[in-house]
Amino acid sequence: MCFAQVLARAAKPEVVNGIAVIVGDAVITYKDLRLALADDLEFLERQYSSRPEVYTEKAAELEKSKLEEMVENELVLQEFKRAGYVIPDSWVQGRINDDIRRVGDRLTLVKSLQAQGITFEAYRNKIREREILRQMWIQKVPMEPIISPAKIETYYAQHRDQFKMEDQVKLKMIVLTNAPGLSTKEMAKEIISKLDEKVPFDELARIYSQDSKASEGGERGWLERKVLREDLAKVAFGLNPGEHSQPIETPEATSILLVEDKKVSYTKTLSEVRDEIEGILRGEETKRLHKQWVDQLKAKSFVRYF
Repeated sequence: MCFAQVLARAAKPEVVNGIAVIVGDAVITYKDLRLALADDLEFLERQYSSRPEVYTEKAAELEKSKLEEMVENELVLQEFKRAGYVIPDSWVQGRINDDIRRVGDRLTLVKSLQAQGITFEAYRNKIREREILRQMWIQKVPMEPIISPAKIETYYAQHRDQFKMEDQVKLKMIVLTNAPGLSTKEMAKEIISKLDEKVPFDELARIYSQDSKASEGGERGWLERKVLREDLAKVAFGLNPGEHSQPIETPEATSILLVEDKKVSYTKTLSEVRDEIEGILRGEETKRLHKQWVDQLKAKSFVRYF
């Protein structure tokens, strides 16, 4: 049974506790996990209040992720201590002084911590631990690992389909919503007449269109065929740039389209997607280095899950 299910079944006043993981000489309890997850679980409970089965699933995923994060952090803290590194007390005090200045005075800070159930010593230790974690992760897992041009080129060659662009039209639309007692057919004829007289499409859209894009002159931007309804797509992709359609009647509305421009399907060049690929590969490399280091720490430490 996962921790989220234990919480769901426990009576409100009961404090659920027990050992979740032993990491070296440290113990992570279910109470520690509950406190770390409190805000996130509360958000999930509000979001899925009417779907308890989804809440339980999401909470279990969150629990697993948070527990692993806590294990990793404990491994890093112990590695820092084992290596004999030190965070100067003066640095920690400097961060505390910054917080005191932000809230006004030391007494206000202490009262704020007490309201959260946090002792001043625990607060001090948390500042120290955060800096240890920051420094150690930066040292072992660089945020922007170097990716060679050869790796970028290989990725592009192996994932060309990922960068294929479908046929697109740059589209504007006037939408006349069907309603009882309202004839959109006559209004559509009037609009077509004005378009034929060279009245700007966006001006007519602002006056006549009844959808959320009216104030933007009916602008839809670049769209692929699959984004549009089949009947609208057939008309849109049959128009040439600068051409408008005749009224298109559907059960919900009557629409008039203007195609501003068109693009034929093509595959983006390497130069167009080089930065995108580099970002993808950096993310993958960061994850690899992260896992590699955590696995090394686990290999030389005692970690037992309960």
